[in-house]
Amino acid sequence: MFRHAQLESVKAWIDDPAHGAQPLYLRVQRAIRQLILDGVLDAGKPLPASRALAKSLAVSRDTVESAYSQLHAEGFIERRVGSGSFVSERTQRLPGRGKARARAPQPATPRLSQRGNALFHNGGVRDFLMPRPFAPGVPETRSFPLPTWERLQRQVLMEQGYRALLHSPPQGMEALRRAIADYINLERGASATAERVLILTSSQQALTLCATVLLDAGERILIEDPSYHGARKAFEAAGLHCVPVPLDAQGMQVERLNQESESARAVFLTPSHQFPTGATLALDRRLAIIEWAQRQQGWIIEDDYDSEFHYDGKPKACVQGLDPYERTIYIGTFTKSLFPGLRIGYMVLPPTLVAPMTVARTLLDGHSAPIPQLTLARFIEGGHFGAHIRTLRAVYAERRDVLARLVREHLSDFVEPRVPSGGMQMPCVFIRDIDEDELVASARQAGIDLLGLSALHATEQRTAGILMGFAAHAPHELEPAVKKLASLLRARCS
Repeated sequence: MFRHAQLESVKAWIDDPAHGAQPLYLRVQRAIRQLILDGVLDAGKPLPASRALAKSLAVSRDTVESAYSQLHAEGFIERRVGSGSFVSERTQRLPGRGKARARAPQPATPRLSQRGNALFHNGGVRDFLMPRPFAPGVPETRSFPLPTWERLQRQVLMEQGYRALLHSPPQGMEALRRAIADYINLERGASATAERVLILTSSQQALTLCATVLLDAGERILIEDPSYHGARKAFEAAGLHCVPVPLDAQGMQVERLNQESESARAVFLTPSHQFPTGATLALDRRLAIIEWAQRQQGWIIEDDYDSEFHYDGKPKACVQGLDPYERTIYIGTFTKSLFPGLRIGYMVLPPTLVAPMTVARTLLDGHSAPIPQLTLARFIEGGHFGAHIRTLRAVYAERRDVLARLVREHLSDFVEPRVPSGGMQMPCVFIRDIDEDELVASARQAGIDLLGLSALHATEQRTAGILMGFAAHAPHELEPAVKKLASLLRARCS
């Protein structure tokens, strides 16, 4: 028979609200099992008869019998006809037998591989999960045509039936690959076919694939300075040596490529709207980079992350469409043009890289979900994507202009806005000595998400400031947020 303390321990387990979702027999079974694991019930010790334990716990005998049956099936107890139930002799081999088992303290720092340490210590990439004021890269989702999306998804399920529940090919559904190729050929001047498109979950996955498939640890990759932090962290985590190349108003200073390109195997670019400055890479520089890649037999990794949102004139053609040597990997995503929860990105690859990248992708997550792919394909083919982009382009242009005006009205003592010709965020450079990290932290506590500019630089020649997203908030929502930020800055600078 259980001692009083053991019986109370079982009752406490059963009554614990944390275990309330478990069936009653399972709570009894888990409570007894824990007593065995903790060494409270020794090997060979008899257990109470099921009728007696049921009476003590105020449960049915069937409940206790089910608990004992599960303990027996898992090897924790032995049941002997005519003698009763006993703690199994095999439990003697459990760690900590003979004394109450204390949980071993976990080391403060786990032992990781070199790659694991690099992944952990570079901090990863923090997504802004909620559309709080000024979160960079967060789109407006309240105006997304959900009824249209729902209707198209129903069509997919009706036509595909149970086939839509199966695996997608690792390269992606052919209908979506064709729709993407047709769209970017028309809108971005790309040179794409369905056979060259690889569907992924995100542009971050694309960057990780490029870092691990194209280059070896220790090799050099040229990056813009400042640059998108997610790209730099992906490259550094793969053991690559990132070589920063400075920028000016026309983008990367390509004349520096030959000075910095000794043994470099790739260059990473955001040529349409440079992240974070918003600069557009000039045509002559695009052509120079293409020639550099051909001479070096290197790769151009072109991230066209928000190219749909260009407000002053027509956007320039992507680098991939200008490259006759097929040395460019074009990366796109629907996270910013549609909604983050979609989790669909893509690469347009040179023909020679399609098979290696597709095979490598199978080792990451295997494939993307078929139903969203097929729904997105219909959304693009039906003209809904283009219509949505045209609507957002007008909305974002207005919000950019409103934010620029508000910054000049309320923040002119602290920052200078650099109004971009496109994109979803505006860099604002400090004109006073302000601790960037402290401002970002205090703003976050106040419900405002900012991204510091200094952390996006790879050299010590840094421009301090903040990146302010404007896409997800209407003008009447931007104004109080700017005023709150102004109050924070006045408090810090007073």
